[in-house]
Amino acid sequence: MKKIVILIIMMSVFVGYAFAQDYSVESVTGSVQRESGSNRINLKAGDVLKPDTIIHTAAGSALVIKLGDRVINIPAARSGTVSDLASRSGLRISGNVSRVETGAVARTGGQASTASARASDAAQGDDIAAE
Repeated sequence: MKKIVILIIMMSVFVGYAFAQDYSVESVTGSVQRESGSNRINLKAGDVLKPDTIIHTAAGSALVIKLGDRVINIPAARSGTVSDLASRSGLRISGNVSRVETGAVARTGGQASTASARASDAAQGDDIAAE
């Protein structure tokens, strides 16, 4: 029975790797590289990436990849596997602020007080622990 369970688990892992889809590079802006051993190779449109390929997008760069009919934007200054970055890219919220209302914001001109203690302010000769 134990051998059957292990065999089923191994087969399901194999099937998962066999049918893993590759990502295709649609466009590259700036410097985007993938790791290949200890080297980094620049990406270009038309390259095919495996889900476990590690990529790096530099500051001011961007990568657009496609998985099936899904288009995924990878923003600048990101590093990680393609599948991790593709799953996180949908969480990025961005937009333009067209008008900011600041008239109702309360401002105080007073000083902020803080709680602090100084050794020089402590009373001399008080034994707190003596009871």
